[in-house]
Amino acid sequence: MSLVEIHGISKSYGAVQVLKDVTLDVAKGEIIAVIGRSGSGKSTMLRCINGLEPVQAGVIRVDGTQVNDPKTDLRKLRQEVGIVFQSFNLFPHLSVCDNITLAPRVVKKQAPQAAREVAREVLARVGLEDKLDAYPSQLSGGQQQRVAIARSLAMRPKLMLFDEVTSALDPELTGEVLKVLESVAQEGMTMILVTHEMGFARRFGSRVVFMHEGRVHEQGPAAAVLAEPKTPELQSFLSAVLH
Repeated sequence: MSLVEIHGISKSYGAVQVLKDVTLDVAKGEIIAVIGRSGSGKSTMLRCINGLEPVQAGVIRVDGTQVNDPKTDLRKLRQEVGIVFQSFNLFPHLSVCDNITLAPRVVKKQAPQAAREVAREVLARVGLEDKLDAYPSQLSGGQQQRVAIARSLAMRPKLMLFDEVTSALDPELTGEVLKVLESVAQEGMTMILVTHEMGFARRFGSRVVFMHEGRVHEQGPAAAVLAEPKTPELQSFLSAVLH
């Protein structure tokens, strides 16, 4: 059974239709790299998956729960679906530990000491265990993004969504964040990433999904799709990003 089922979703902002009849199934443990030009609907699709954006048509299910059913408890759903954005969204007045443990303590009613242990463990996974009591202002952009990923991991989600998580970083910092994504991928986490990092998509993506003008235009095994794009739209997109 698919962990994520997206069937025929459409989404408009006013008169502008950003998603047009999008269908995509994601199996447990798959790593889906979503690529495409700005404005092709990639980020909007991610936000629809965890209910941050309502859809006008179609159905989205995560692990059997229908996301766009008015009766669905979205707060509960979001405990299962981590999302990390390009802006790190850390609370500047809270320490790294408090940023990470806020949700587990409030939502999962974890005891402070247990939550601190979880924070220590997820920081170790992103290579920042020495920053437990640091503040965001004391960290580089790459470190802040790794803390944002650790914060999502602390909720032990079934699915992780990454929206252009390296696009605000310079190349050197991008590398350290991609390393963390690689290790999360190797742990078997189901991941959907909107990304410009074609090398990462090729090495770690089980599948590449190319979005164009609000539709899934082409998809298939990552290495094959990137090596031999079938459509002129994907060919021109790849020649623009790879050169």
